[in-house]
Amino acid sequence: MNDVIALLATAIWTPILFLIILGGLFFLFYSRFIQYRYIGHAIDVLRGKFNNPDDPGQIKPYQALSTNLASTVGMGNIAGVAVAIAIGGPGALFWMWITAIIGMATNFFTSSLAVMYRGRDDAGDVQGGPMYVIREAMGRRWLPLAYLFAACCLVGCLPIFQANQLTQILFDVTILSPAWKDASITLAGYPIQTAKLIIGSVLMVTAGIVILGGIKRIGLWAGNMVPMMVVVYFVTVVAVLLTNITKVPTYFMLIFTDAFSADHFNGNAALGGVLGGLIVTGVRRASFSNEAGIGTAPMALGASKSREPIREGLVSMVSPVIDTLIVCTLTALAILVTDVWNTTDADGVTLTLHAFDSSLGAPGRWALLLSAFFFAVTSLFAYSYYGSKAMSFIGGVKSARYYEYFYLASIVVAAVVPMSTIINIIDISFALMAIPTMISGFVLAPHVMQEARKYFAKIDSSRR
Repeated sequence: MNDVIALLATAIWTPILFLIILGGLFFLFYSRFIQYRYIGHAIDVLRGKFNNPDDPGQIKPYQALSTNLASTVGMGNIAGVAVAIAIGGPGALFWMWITAIIGMATNFFTSSLAVMYRGRDDAGDVQGGPMYVIREAMGRRWLPLAYLFAACCLVGCLPIFQANQLTQILFDVTILSPAWKDASITLAGYPIQTAKLIIGSVLMVTAGIVILGGIKRIGLWAGNMVPMMVVVYFVTVVAVLLTNITKVPTYFMLIFTDAFSADHFNGNAALGGVLGGLIVTGVRRASFSNEAGIGTAPMALGASKSREPIREGLVSMVSPVIDTLIVCTLTALAILVTDVWNTTDADGVTLTLHAFDSSLGAPGRWALLLSAFFFAVTSLFAYSYYGSKAMSFIGGVKSARYYEYFYLASIVVAAVVPMSTIINIIDISFALMAIPTMISGFVLAPHVMQEARKYFAKIDSSRR
């Protein structure tokens, strides 16, 4: 069954790759790169310079971006990058970079639309996201796309990858007794490791305390935890790189050369050869990590307190920079310079753990555990908001509470099942979510540029 799911994921992602990359290039050239000149303005927005408590929305722009980063800067940055390196080698990171740079333009358009065309749920609260953009701006005949996005979001935003990989690193680092590692019980004919079941249950309770409090509590926690987790991880990875500083230039150059030779690719060929397989691997892992074009960023930024759609589009552009160009790059370099990608068959978070352990020993293991805990837990919070929002769109606000219970229960299930099955299920769901997100972006792109020209003219005049 796992082989069938893997083949299905690759088959679906091949056309979606063109949709995301070529679509992002369309946004890039259609806008004539104008939005890239205003990244500094986006930083001012995040600093709260333009906050107005009377603006519509639910959370501050900084909290909205933090909620988005809480989902993107997660286990995909620690474990997803390791999967990319294990399959594709150093060259996979290059194609992750390309996807992120293009994704900045995609985020600008899709997140601007999420504020331009916000709708209301059946409780009367203002909401944003691709499904509301389609309903409010594109009309009834496009509604099937809105429901496709929401339905796939219910699966794609389950916390199964985060819970699985956080459980794995907790198991690797904290369970030292061989007897405890081997202890298992049998449920429905399947052996389940007892320690992982206990860890998953504790995570479920921890996440439930925040998740059941709604988006305001999620935004508050994300706003407090995201800066801390990025700093802890950054300092630890820099220590790994300094320990292996002589190897950094060699492997940094290898990222570029291997991107076109695919000498270290270990996956299935695609698009006519191994280079195509490498490109697909890089795009899939980058899309899983920064989610540009998938539609989750517009859901988070659509909740931002703002009357200026372009302002939130600019803020959303910051996400791929932090997520992929900074955090994913640090993880990849740590794995490459320590040579663990060549000396072990491990993948996922265990491969990253080997990298930290080989350079820093016990302090490296525990620092990665702390980072992974923050990364995964904040992702659990953010994804629950996305899934609940999708459920509210399909079945009404009251149905969202039932989804939250299902979401929490999935944490325990994910803790005890194989990672390979989980990551392919998420990949399929994310690929299908990209279809409505990108199509709505294409159809409504002229509206974004019309609004952008007015907003940028206003910003330029205020600077004179």
